[in-house]
Amino acid sequence: MPFCPESLLSGVTRAPEIGERMNYQRSFCLPETWRGRRILLHFGAVSREAVVRINGTEVIRHDQAYLSFTADITDCVRDGENRLEVNVMNDLSPKFPRGKQSRKRGGMWYTPCSGIWQTVWLEPVPEVYIRRLRIRTGSDWAEITAEGVRDGTVTLEGKAYPLTDGRAVIPIPDGRCWTPEDPVLYRFCIRAGEDEAESYFALRSLSVETVRGIPRLCLNGKPLFFNALLDQGYWSDGLYTPASPEGFAEDILAMKQRGFNTLRKHGKIEPELFYYDCDRLGMIVFQDMVSSGEYRFLRDTALPTAHFSRRGDRRLTPDPETRKNFRIAMTETVRQLENHPCICLWTIFNEGWGQFCADECYRELKALDPDRFVDSTSGWFHQKESDVDSLHLYFEKLHLGKQARPQLLSEFGGYAWSVPGHSFNPEKTYGYRKYEKQEDLLRALRDLYEGEILPLARKGLCGAVYTQLSDVEDETNGLVSFDRAVQKLPPGTLRDIADALQQAVQ
Repeated sequence: MPFCPESLLSGVTRAPEIGERMNYQRSFCLPETWRGRRILLHFGAVSREAVVRINGTEVIRHDQAYLSFTADITDCVRDGENRLEVNVMNDLSPKFPRGKQSRKRGGMWYTPCSGIWQTVWLEPVPEVYIRRLRIRTGSDWAEITAEGVRDGTVTLEGKAYPLTDGRAVIPIPDGRCWTPEDPVLYRFCIRAGEDEAESYFALRSLSVETVRGIPRLCLNGKPLFFNALLDQGYWSDGLYTPASPEGFAEDILAMKQRGFNTLRKHGKIEPELFYYDCDRLGMIVFQDMVSSGEYRFLRDTALPTAHFSRRGDRRLTPDPETRKNFRIAMTETVRQLENHPCICLWTIFNEGWGQFCADECYRELKALDPDRFVDSTSGWFHQKESDVDSLHLYFEKLHLGKQARPQLLSEFGGYAWSVPGHSFNPEKTYGYRKYEKQEDLLRALRDLYEGEILPLARKGLCGAVYTQLSDVEDETNGLVSFDRAVQKLPPGTLRDIADALQQAVQ
């Protein structure tokens, strides 16, 4: 059930109204071999509020549109036919993270995505089972914690390591570190009682180092220029979901061919397959927390763009329920994705939307995950605590901040070219600078990177996030058309620039 009802691929002929309730129903029978085991029902994601019943009995409620959840349905299933019912409602409440979904799509706001939009599956497990893995690594070690079990073994490359009190520490003195050029993964197996699980990790470290007097973001102790694209994760036919599982890998490989090594996943959490593909193919991810709260154009865009944005944020987004739900989502986002080595940076707040107490949220997030970089306030409304100085610049010459921290240009560009026959809305196009011909777009991109990004990289810029990977509905500022049929930027066009950017930070 991968496609939301608003999408073409769902086959649903009428999109639901905002706040309208939908019912999903189906029957299933359990295999005889599952008898005597506990039965788990997993949901990848449901947007937004879900009530799940088995044979008429409620087994779980969930209210976060982008997070996975699981119900133990052992006591509700029976021999023979069982009935699963999922009641769903997407109200786009500002009290919950909702990303770019809008009641009235257009410009930078997109069609909502309601209902079940990620995979649903059943899993049989023993009475005592591995509930969750937590993996931490450095450049020469791995620590694996298995929740729900105490003793067992971790087998890596034919050697068994003891799992004691649910934890194993594995030294790897001569290991290969994960990089975009060499995304090596170490696969292991855990056995604990009657349960067994397979997973993987990568060796890599993240740090801030001073290089020639400049603070630099480093991967495995070496400065890296994070040559990035904003990735909204929208598709013309499936909206939140690509038409086939290969869609994620195709985007990743296409952008690697063009010299990009990082995707900023913006306003959305993807299915785990996306992060697995980034892990194995070597694409770094900057992961946003999904925004909640009320967006106001004057406060959150117009005034900050005109540099009227210096103020505290303790009184922003004052509603206590909105704050609570955001903190829950932030914690669960980290728990859900923290084992993926591709994720190197978390973004908490974007352009002030839903922002509150950013310094407190920074400390909370660093306590959850001390091993990654954190961009507390991407764009503006900067407070005191962040691992990077993060700027958004669309309408002026690119520049650096105060350089007390590593410098990150977390949004820029947005050059638009509407490809005839491959645009969502031929009557209206949205972008920050518009071009009529491909050759004009390519010339402007080269001028932008050669004339502004490269000089800034030499002066201290550690990464730059160009807007964006693909067109999204009215937005035609992607390097790929919305239907993924046209690559606006041919392979190799800016490859020399990508190489020069890496040399600039060494």
